[in-house]
Amino acid sequence: QVHLAESGGGLGQAGGSLRLSCAASTPTFDLNTMAWFRQAPGKEREFVAAISWNGARTGYADSVKGRFTISRDNAKNLVYLQMNSLKTEDTAVYYCAAGSGGAFNSGFSSARKYEYWGQGTQVTVSS
Repeated sequence: QVHLAESGGGLGQAGGSLRLSCAASTPTFDLNTMAWFRQAPGKEREFVAAISWNGARTGYADSVKGRFTISRDNAKNLVYLQMNSLKTEDTAVYYCAAGSGGAFNSGFSSARKYEYWGQGTQVTVSS
């Protein structure tokens, strides 16, 4: 059983920064592709960023490229999302997701590649 717990959400200002964390309880964390997705009110869940099992490769949605950075600490079973230059359109519930190591090579931006999900953390960006 894999449990993912997000933290670090809250209220941010446009142009400011927030950092999200995701703690994973799995003995195979260092084998998992990890990702962040988000869902804004009235919209479908969308891909934000993904990172390969060893952190060597990352991928981002065009809407956050250059502003957000995904990283991981396999020794601590943590994955992070550093969000800079926030925009009001970044307001959403952010979800951490875990998939197999192969997920990064086979469509890391698809939610169907991830078997485990956290409960989500709310991020609200004010203008």
